[in-house]
Amino acid sequence: MEWYISLGIALTLLMGLFALGVPIFIAFLTVNVLGTFWLMGSAGFGMFANSVYSTVTSETLTTIVLFVLMGELLFRSGSIDVIFDALDTLMGRIKGRLYFFVIVLATLFGALSGSALAVTAMLSRSALPTMQQRGYDDRLSIGLILGGASLAPIIPPSLLVIIIGSMVDISIARLLIAGIIPGILLAGLFVSYVVVKLMLNPSLAPTADEGGGGTWRARGKALLKMAPFSIIIFSVLGLIMLGVATPSESAATGVLGAMLVAVYYRRFTLKMAKQAVLSSLGISAMIIAILACSKLFSQLLSFAGATSGLVGLATSLELDPMWMLLLLMLVPLIACMFIDQIAFMMVVIPIYAPLVKLYGFDPIWFWTLFLINISVGSLTPPFGYNLFAVKGGAPSVPMQTIFAAAWPIVICFLFGMLVLFFLPSLITFLPSLI
Repeated sequence: MEWYISLGIALTLLMGLFALGVPIFIAFLTVNVLGTFWLMGSAGFGMFANSVYSTVTSETLTTIVLFVLMGELLFRSGSIDVIFDALDTLMGRIKGRLYFFVIVLATLFGALSGSALAVTAMLSRSALPTMQQRGYDDRLSIGLILGGASLAPIIPPSLLVIIIGSMVDISIARLLIAGIIPGILLAGLFVSYVVVKLMLNPSLAPTADEGGGGTWRARGKALLKMAPFSIIIFSVLGLIMLGVATPSESAATGVLGAMLVAVYYRRFTLKMAKQAVLSSLGISAMIIAILACSKLFSQLLSFAGATSGLVGLATSLELDPMWMLLLLMLVPLIACMFIDQIAFMMVVIPIYAPLVKLYGFDPIWFWTLFLINISVGSLTPPFGYNLFAVKGGAPSVPMQTIFAAAWPIVICFLFGMLVLFFLPSLITFLPSLI
């Protein structure tokens, strides 16, 4: 059977299982078992077992477990509430301050949790009602929540970065650090968008915000309250950039930092720690199971000739690298409107990896753009699933308003990607220092 027929059958079966609501790892497992039996018979299950074993015993995957645990400790201890209150005080009484506040908050929460969906749902339930009560514009508020939360896969620590690094032959540490400047650039574009909107239409912001601000002494206290979080930031990013620790080691110190922060705020309990550990184990086990199945899927693609066939097809097309890059980026932009980010990554990374090498794209630059692209897909109307997280958190807001809120943020993301395309050093500079 021709390779493209085998690939088409495998992808169709996977998409069908996803559409039926089958869990990601079960869908991959089903395709892998059927593919192994079809291509190699019962003798192929030895390769199946070896692939699973080599994946789940990989030392780099401990990074996933530790980053998930760090996020669980911070959220379950309630330490995040301290950041919320401190930022609210530091913002002061500037006009439209909650717009800027929600950008900072969504970006920070996204970086700490690594889940755009979770942050979108959380802020839609917490920050959005407050903004509505104070007279802030629904459309602009929702757009900024979506934009800030969607930086979660980009700004370290990012679970999706670790998954990519585990599947392709690149440095996880360099790929983690590469997201810092693009994340800041995109957040800056959201701030610029707010500033322009308020200049054009000052009525979008209430005349006076209630709460916040305070004396310089109050702001000093707010800074002191936030100071312990510098432990976590230094543990996760500082040690990697200094070359002192690997991503796994920095993740371990990040967990220790999260525990120390919880103790400092007197919010650490054994019950909370137990819940955080159990929850992180469940999430991590699911991700690692998906990775194990995905690795075997890539091996089956290679065995069926799909990998070499795709490379041969790409070579025969003789596309200019810019057009090939555009094609490779267009696929995730559309697909992630319908498919979970991790599920999509598991399918396409084994297909994309040989093409990245064939066209000589800088892997750090390419996979960072790829991460930004799948973030855009998850908030693009009409099917981006982050949009429905807003609806779940704020059921009274019409879907038309949510869709209208998302489009300007999508444009900000696309403009940011254009900047990063023409100025690749914004992505590669920090990794080059390691």
